[in-house]
Formats: sequence, structure tokens, C-alpha cells
Amino acid sequence: MVTEGVLTVKLQHDPLLSNFKTIVLDEFHERSIHADLAIALSRQAWRARAGGDDALRIVVMSATLDADAVAAFLDGCPVVNVPGRLHPVDISYAPSVAVADAAIDALHATEGQVLCFLPGVFEIRRAIGDLDQKLRGQPVDVVPLHGSLSADEQDVALVPSARRRIIVATNIAETSLTVPGITAVVDSGLHKVARYDADRGIDSLETERITADAADQRAGRAGRIAPGIVRRLWDATARLRPHREPEVHRVDLASAVLDLIAWGGDPRRFEWFERPRDEAIEAAIGLLTRLELIESRAIDRPRLTAIGEQVQRLPLHPRLSRMLVAAGGDRSVVRACALLSERHLLPPRTASTNSDLLSALDRWNEVPPHVKVAADHIQSTIQSTINNPQSTIQSAIRNPQSAIPESAFRRAVFAGYSDRVAQRREPRSQSVKLASGAGAIIAPESGVRDGEFLVALDVRSARAPERSASPVAAPQLASIRIASRIEREWLVPTSIEVVHRFDEDSGTVTAFETARYDALVLHERPTMVDREQAARLLADAWLARGPREEDQRLLRRLQFAGREVDVESVVRIAALRAKKIDDIQLARAIAPATVRDLDRDAPDSLVVPSGRHVRLEYNDDGSVSASVKLQELFGLAETPRIGRKREPVVFALLAPNGRPVQLTRDLRSFWNRTYPEVRKQLRGRYPKHPWPEDPWTAAPSARTKN
Repeated sequence: MVTEGVLTVKLQHDPLLSNFKTIVLDEFHERSIHADLAIALSRQAWRARAGGDDALRIVVMSATLDADAVAAFLDGCPVVNVPGRLHPVDISYAPSVAVADAAIDALHATEGQVLCFLPGVFEIRRAIGDLDQKLRGQPVDVVPLHGSLSADEQDVALVPSARRRIIVATNIAETSLTVPGITAVVDSGLHKVARYDADRGIDSLETERITADAADQRAGRAGRIAPGIVRRLWDATARLRPHREPEVHRVDLASAVLDLIAWGGDPRRFEWFERPRDEAIEAAIGLLTRLELIESRAIDRPRLTAIGEQVQRLPLHPRLSRMLVAAGGDRSVVRACALLSERHLLPPRTASTNSDLLSALDRWNEVPPHVKVAADHIQSTIQSTINNPQSTIQSAIRNPQSAIPESAFRRAVFAGYSDRVAQRREPRSQSVKLASGAGAIIAPESGVRDGEFLVALDVRSARAPERSASPVAAPQLASIRIASRIEREWLVPTSIEVVHRFDEDSGTVTAFETARYDALVLHERPTMVDREQAARLLADAWLARGPREEDQRLLRRLQFAGREVDVESVVRIAALRAKKIDDIQLARAIAPATVRDLDRDAPDSLVVPSGRHVRLEYNDDGSVSASVKLQELFGLAETPRIGRKREPVVFALLAPNGRPVQLTRDLRSFWNRTYPEVRKQLRGRYPKHPWPEDPWTAAPSARTKN
């Protein structure tokens, strides 16, 4: 008779279970993750041994089992229904009655023993204290029963007794152990349920309302030997969920996935009894990889590392086991694991510390008894589980007086929480950035007030902001309640990349080699600029800024000439030759044939009679214009025309002061009709410039008179 977890270990060592003929999985309705894994691995052995003389048999049993789902998983196996032989049970509800009072009433109402169901050890101890006071002097024994007790202590409740008894138990007495002589049950309606605790990154036991099938299972304990009574300490109108939620959907899968890989399976392709969410499987594989327990996250089947083989032998969460392996089984780390697993927070300290766990260990005498019991249980589990004489844990146990240094302790903690690193935004600041990229603050409960890097062992998630009259509510950050300092040199970069940045002030691109630990920057150093990366950033900056005047003129010329150009492509080609944004010139990236056509169909300038080249402007409306001094056009009768469309140039005729005195696209008409009036107005003001009566025969010139 073994637990499902031990069965998994046996299947890992002998996947065919060669030494066994039959596997009986009892109380399968509890749907622990170990039970789900056990039935799936057992089916593999059953199929492998099918048809031979040593065929394996599997029996799955429960009083509240969903038999059809199990039968379908086991290839349509037979279902055997065994009728129960329970005696009548009177069930009543007493929502406002204390456990001790209900138990004493039940004791007086029946002749057998009374079994009380409570969620945990703390509640059991409190109820026992109340019962001892109320039963003082009466011949009644009050006996605890829970998983933290030793086997001998549990046997006290399990052996028959001639004296009347009240057994105060967790749900261990619901199915796992049978308490003799029970005729009355007092049910608190509560139990501890394992759920993934994102704050600490491991599973926690949460107190929750029981399900209807669990309530029926508990009630059945009162009617086994005689008619019994059940007192349920909740309102009769309360609606209970019908069935337990399988652990595979509510706990961290890291331990199960580690066991599955040790067995030789691939958790991604494994035939689960009820398949977990794919993202939960990937999260477990990712954590195991980060903890250095499996070799890779490649598509091929993952395998255990040497560290993973040691961790897998310990029936603890892989985080805690990883800490223990890193510390060689040191007792201080054992106690730290107990503090973390039991969610025990000591009151805030005013003194600074390098690790809240070390601070708590200095006050070990103040921790509650159940935390000390958990530490003892972890220590004994290590000693009974690790049999490999080469194991570092085994050698440490042989020398329990040796204590690792503080830095080794903190490094062991880091080994188990290497994904929970945080970096202070400023020296001694309480504001940090988590490796996930999220922001957080170090809560007053933590005494870790120095050091750039730390591991966040308990992170309370940020709550949603409450409704406020203010239109802009300040975001609420997660808070770190338990932390441990780590050193920069312990952090091996998870990625190293060269980052290029465009500097707006200089208009150039700079490059830095950036080493990161997930989302945290460890260091940043200048490095050589990659030409293609620089060109991409320069082109992006140019496109975001838009073309300067010279580039706009070129684009207008192209449009006038009827040439379609992909501006972005041209910019990216031009950027390959540029060292800064101002070096990007579109003209340098246009094909030579296009340039030749452009010079013909949309020339950059026009030679006027004075011999000077006058710049042509191509306007958005399709017109062409040029600004030129009036005297430079003497003798020019026909207005020049540009391009294939023979578009006439619109001249802005300038006075000596550079201001236009006339716009015209018909020079002949200007000389004949308008020039005499212009000459009359301007020659007195600008006597040094030529103003001939006959502009047709005058020599064009950009100069004044000699």
C-alpha cells in the first residue's frame, strides 16, 4: 500500500511494474495530480503488458466516481457497481453553532464515537482547546488526526477504544484513513485545497468550501456500523459545487512534469487522463528549464539534468528542492523552505537585512509550531528519500552541524527563484523592476533595503484600482513582502544583443551591446555600428521627419515628368550610403536612366538670355515657374516651354530690389504692353540699372550700368 506519488516513483524505476500483477487506485474521485499521473502511467504499463502471461490488471475504485470517464480512458473497461450497506443517517444543519458545542451535542445524542471535520491543524488545535475546557472531568478523550502527526500519533485515533471519543480531523479521515466506531459526524464544511500561488510561485493550501460529493463522503462515515447523525455547520440553503475540481487544473504542474520527464515521457505529447491547459504545461517546462532541471525546451523529448535527477528524488516543489540541492541539504535552507511552504510572515523588522529568510531564521524560536513541524518533516524526508551516497544532500545530512555561509544561503535561494529577480530603479529605492518587465515596490514587511538586485520570494499582485473621482487613477504596483539580496555577478545574461538607436541631436545612429537578464538590463556598452541596421534607422527617421526642401523639389520634378517613384524604397537605398540623416539625398538613389529623363523632361534650371542659369520651380498644380530680373530677359519674345506637355514657364519678373513686379507666361505681351509702364515707374528709383525704351534690341544683363 503506497501513495500515488510513490507509485509514480516505482513506475519511473520500472515502467512495466514487472513485479506486480494488479494496481488498485482507491478513492480516485479525489483527483489529485498524482492520481491522474498514476492512472496515465499505469495505463501505459497495462497496454505494454497486454496479451502476455504477465498481463497487468488495473482496478479504479471510489464511492463517488465518474465511472464512465475512467472506463473510456481504460479502453472501455468493465464497470462494477457495488451497492452500499449504510445505515440511516440523520442530517441537520447548524450554521451558527461552534464545533465544540456541536461535537458535545452529538456525543450525547449517540452511543458511538464522534468525528469532527476541520480544514487544518490550526483549527483542530483551537477546537481541541475548546473541547478540553467544556469536557473537563468527563470520561471523554479528545484525539487529533491529521497528516502532520507521526504514524504512532495517528494510530491513537485509529485503534478501537472502550472510552468515548471525539476525533478532530482534517479530510484525511474522509477517505484515506478509517476511524472505527463512528456514529456521529460534525462537518465544518471546509477543507484545504492546493492551488497555485502566483505570489510565491509555488502551490499553497487554501481554505475553501467543500463540494457536495465530499459532504456526502463525510456523512457516510456516520452510518457504517449503526444509524448515525450528521451536523453540518453551514446553512441548508448554501449551494455546494457538485464535484471536486481536479488538481491538474488548479496547481502548478512543475512537479508532475518533472516526474513525467523522469519516467521518460514528453509532457506535450503525453496521453493525460484529463489534459491540462497547454500554457500550463509550457509554463512548467519553462520553469524546470530555468531551474536547470531539464536540458532544453526543444521539440524533442526533454531530459533531466544531473541536478534534475537529484531534485526529482525529493517530494517537494521543484523550487524548494532546487534550493536544498544547491545548499547541500543545509538545515538553515530546510527551515527556509518550511517558512516559504507554510506562508509564514514574521512581523516587520526595522533593521536592514540581506535576506528576510535569514532574518526570520534568527528568530526561529518565534515561529509557530506547525512551521517547525514542517521543517522537521522536510529534514526527515530528505534523509529517508536520498539514498545515493554520491549525493551532495546525503553528505550534508551526515554533517548536520556544518552551516553554509550567508552568501551560499542567499545563492541557494536564488537557485530556486532564478525567475523572480528584481532590480532597483535607483540605489536604496523601494521601487524595482521585475524580470518579467512589470514594476513593483518593496513592502514595509521586507527588511531588504540595500543591494541593486534581489529575488522576490513573495510578491502580492497589484490590485485593480478602485473607482475614483479623479479621471486619471495612479497605477497600483505589486508589492514584494519577502526578498533576498543577490549579487550582480551571479546573474548570467539570458540574452545579449546589439541595440542600435537613432540620436536626434546628432542625426546619427549609435550601437550598444546590451546584456539582459530577461527584461532587466545588466550592462550596456558602445560597439561597432552595423551598416544595414544604421541605414534602416536613418531611413525610418527620414520617413518620420519627411523630405526637406531639396528633396521636395526633386519629388515635384518627378511628378511633373510623370515618373512614379516609391519614395520609401528610394530613401532606404540612399540611407545605405549615409552616415547621418542629412546625408540622405534622394537624387543619389534614383536610377541613372531616370535622372537622364528627368533632365530632359523636368530640368532643374533654365538658361536665360543673360547667360545665367535660373532655377525652375515645379508647383503642386503642375505649373512651372522661375524668378528672374527683368533686365536678364531683354530680347526674349517667346516664353520657354518645359517637358513633354510643353508647359509654359511662369516668370516672376523682379525689380532690382528682388521683388516681383509682374507675373507672366506671355513675354511678348509683357514687352509690348506692360513694360513701358514698368519702365516709367522704376527707372527713376533705380537709375543705375538699364531701362531701355526698346527691350527687343537691348542687351540682356544681370549687372548694373558701368
